[in-house]
Amino acid sequence: MRWLVTTLLCCSLAHGLKDLGAPNWSCDASVMAKSKKVPTSAHSVRFADIKVIGALGDSLTAANGAGAQPGDPLAVILQYRGLAFQIGGDKSLDEHITVANVLRKFNPTLVGASKGIGSENVWEVSHLNMGVPGAESKDIIGQARALVNTMHAHSEINVKEDWKLVNIFIGANDICVYCEDPYFNSTALHGNATFEKNIIAAVQILQDNLPRTIVSLTGMFNMRMLRKIDKKKYFCEGLHTFECDCESNKQFTDDDIQGVCFGYMNAEKDIQNTGLFDNKDDFTFVVQPFFNGILDPPYASPGVVDMTFFAPDCFHFSAYGHGNIGMHLWNTIVQPVGFKQTSVNLSDPSVGLHCPSTNCPFFPTTKNSNNCASHFTLSELD
Repeated sequence: MRWLVTTLLCCSLAHGLKDLGAPNWSCDASVMAKSKKVPTSAHSVRFADIKVIGALGDSLTAANGAGAQPGDPLAVILQYRGLAFQIGGDKSLDEHITVANVLRKFNPTLVGASKGIGSENVWEVSHLNMGVPGAESKDIIGQARALVNTMHAHSEINVKEDWKLVNIFIGANDICVYCEDPYFNSTALHGNATFEKNIIAAVQILQDNLPRTIVSLTGMFNMRMLRKIDKKKYFCEGLHTFECDCESNKQFTDDDIQGVCFGYMNAEKDIQNTGLFDNKDDFTFVVQPFFNGILDPPYASPGVVDMTFFAPDCFHFSAYGHGNIGMHLWNTIVQPVGFKQTSVNLSDPSVGLHCPSTNCPFFPTTKNSNNCASHFTLSELD
């Protein structure tokens, strides 16, 4: 398998903020092309076939604070949706890496990328970014319904014919209230089951109402990192206590936090491995697990946390953080299921964007990763 990477990656300062882009990125023409005929199977979708992008999640999907100036924690209440790593569309890929910006290289007419600053109920800003600050896994069920309704309401989207990519990232707020259960030490398995049940319910709504859809779930991250960011930073620690109740709960130990996060990761993997959403040929579900094995925050130098990665509250991602995460998410998306990276180096922005495989140029799924030949179709270049 041949991987192409960008030869130039840019860390630029836009409006005084550090950012991460991929100037002049492109791939082999054979993987940039659309299919000769619009595919009917989710396992034969080339990236250029994707016409619509959507997202469900919490404040990390809403990109709270991403465009905030350093030292301005009040600006974290602002939702900079146009910078969101999954679906932001404020800038070009040359300036800022997001999955939506990468996909626009394959299909410039992509619909759904969020732009500007605002809430999920303002179409001109959110478009198909349904992320809501404070959302827990139970809340993406309503977000899924809202996404379905919004797609059906807009004439530029052909719900029946267009191929759609829906991104999900959720779980941080579930952890932040987990310790409030007085029996949390004995309810880990129940909590994991509830988390899994909520995701299944949301994805089921998508499957029931959105044909020709691929759901890509960004795997849970290890929130034990929060306390490493806080170390000797009392301002950050104070903000985290306000934003995440369990952050300051001494009974909710680092091992407890990590254990719950690992449980959520396993729950996400279970949904994929059971094939629950591979029962229709025009719908599938894939987990992108690059966060799973990361135990440390990004570092500027050995032992020194790179605070430019974060918004002024030391938790949400900055514009640069979103660009960095967007890069690693894309690079995980193009890897085959079963061979996806489960850890990346957040401290190294020079990794670059990878290209889809020329041998199997389709969005990697559980089925085409196992046997690409059985799902192979011609491109418009063939």
